[in-house]
Amino acid sequence: MKLDRLLAITMTLLNQTRVNASELAERFEVSLRTIYRDMDSINQAGIPIVSFAGSDGGYEIVPGYRLDKQILSLEDFSSICSALRGARSATDNSDIDGLLDRIGALMPNKSNFTDTYKVDLDFTPTPNDKEKIATLHLAIKELHLVRFDYLDNKGTETDRTIEPMGLFLKGYIWYIYGYCLTRSDIRVFRLTRINQPLSLPKKFVRRNYTLQDVEQQFMNQANFVKVSAVLHFSPAVKTRVRDEFGFDKIIVNPDGSLLVNAHYSSTERAIQNILSYSNNVTIIEPPELIAEIQRHVANMLLHYKVNEKEGIREHTRYLC
Repeated sequence: MKLDRLLAITMTLLNQTRVNASELAERFEVSLRTIYRDMDSINQAGIPIVSFAGSDGGYEIVPGYRLDKQILSLEDFSSICSALRGARSATDNSDIDGLLDRIGALMPNKSNFTDTYKVDLDFTPTPNDKEKIATLHLAIKELHLVRFDYLDNKGTETDRTIEPMGLFLKGYIWYIYGYCLTRSDIRVFRLTRINQPLSLPKKFVRRNYTLQDVEQQFMNQANFVKVSAVLHFSPAVKTRVRDEFGFDKIIVNPDGSLLVNAHYSSTERAIQNILSYSNNVTIIEPPELIAEIQRHVANMLLHYKVNEKEGIREHTRYLC
């Protein structure tokens, strides 16, 4: 128990500028005398602790002190580097190369390090999004306003100017969040819907929002399982079905067909996905989604007519 407490106190000191002994005693439910003894033990272990008297006093680790690199295991270093390489693939930020080099200098048993990569994270966006990320990332870093045309989910295009605060990846889709001067509020924008982002000369003062705050707001508003459907797929598309829906949602029937409990963020998204499987899928339920598919198929047929005499299908759109 004491060893756990000593480690926790050390981590607290590393993450905070100064810690009061009373706060530590309350946090770990021990007496002040125990905290004083713990500080002596940490000092004796080779981690230099200094104390300050007064109303704003407390304990600090000596500025500039660096914990021995063995505090992190080889597996820890591997996880950190995998995440950094993933960020590098998305942003092309050359600063990450330097950070990887510095972390590499701290790693124990470097000769065995390449064998510890168990997960390789590749966040590389599409070429179009990658160009946008480069512009937006620099604007975020240098606190420049950004202007762009934005197409919302209703098909309305608006001119937006934002104070860009951060980029994040959710469900394999890149987003940027920031304070929208057009709407006078925090907004989240999907990169695929942003057209021609332009970094403006005017700078801004960053507002008191974190990625965690905005992402939580985004997740509360977004409903990724708004539409549920039971789908029956033919064996011909089983590979794609497994790739797209995951093994945990799939029931394989004796004849090789697959039954899937699918979830979509909207009826429109469900229809687009289901129609992409052509005649290899049948909707079992719900009835309202079946009716929507029937309506869409009927509207599609209006674009074509069948010449019964010649047996040819002719397009009815204007060809002139």
